[in-house]
Amino acid sequence: MDHYALIGHPVKHSKSPLIHAAFARQTQQELSYQALLAPLDGFSDTVEIFRAGGGRGANITVPFKIEACSLASRLTGRARLAGSVNTLTFIDGDIVGDNTDGVGLVRDLLVNLGYQLTGRNILLLGAGGAARGVLFPLLQTRPISLTIANRTVKHAHELRAAFAPYAGQTAFTAGGFDDIVGWDFDVIINATSASLDKEPLPLPADIFAPDALVYDMMYGSGDTPFLSWARMAGVTRLSDGLGMLVEQAAESFALWRGVRPRSASVLSRLRHKLAPKD
Repeated sequence: MDHYALIGHPVKHSKSPLIHAAFARQTQQELSYQALLAPLDGFSDTVEIFRAGGGRGANITVPFKIEACSLASRLTGRARLAGSVNTLTFIDGDIVGDNTDGVGLVRDLLVNLGYQLTGRNILLLGAGGAARGVLFPLLQTRPISLTIANRTVKHAHELRAAFAPYAGQTAFTAGGFDDIVGWDFDVIINATSASLDKEPLPLPADIFAPDALVYDMMYGSGDTPFLSWARMAGVTRLSDGLGMLVEQAAESFALWRGVRPRSASVLSRLRHKLAPKD
């Protein structure tokens, strides 16, 4: 049996073992998938022990995605652009690093939510690793504009500069939250930790275009704090990041096993499990 794992700190809360077990049953693949808690100063050792024990690949979660990028002996183009790795594949002595986060986000938006991004005005909140990991796939959808807004304006400008060569015809801008006063957007994506920290973002109240979609990469039982804010502002098209989690896992599974699982049924079951109980 082939062995795979999620490596992070913490990992106890992760739904990844459930997702990959469901994918394996669906595709009739013989494999195991476990969550491995790595010490904060022992990520590379954890990877090496797992690999030496017969591990074929691993998903990487916080706080090790940057370290995984350095550990890999080879990087895919999208991992190199993202500057972080969430998928490792062990092949003939090589450690191949990839990043499936951006593909997962875009597939969730396009397929699961049925929301086309081409010709839209997109606002991406945040300029950290989560934002960096999804920028290239978002630009590939050819929106009219893509704006990065961040508390630390310098980081927003640095991120824009790194990806400007890939913007094509998209109007690609960056700045602080004050810079988007008077603007409205079709898609607002939260790539900050605001929902995790339960800290509101100082955003203008009028940034929503008619029929706007508000998306939070975080997920949980019911609305995240960011989605609650958008709902109170009158937005009705809302989504958390559970679909992104499932879709990035499906992309990793396809890389490892050569077959793409059907994600819709797995997402539906997970959504049911996480639904608030009366």
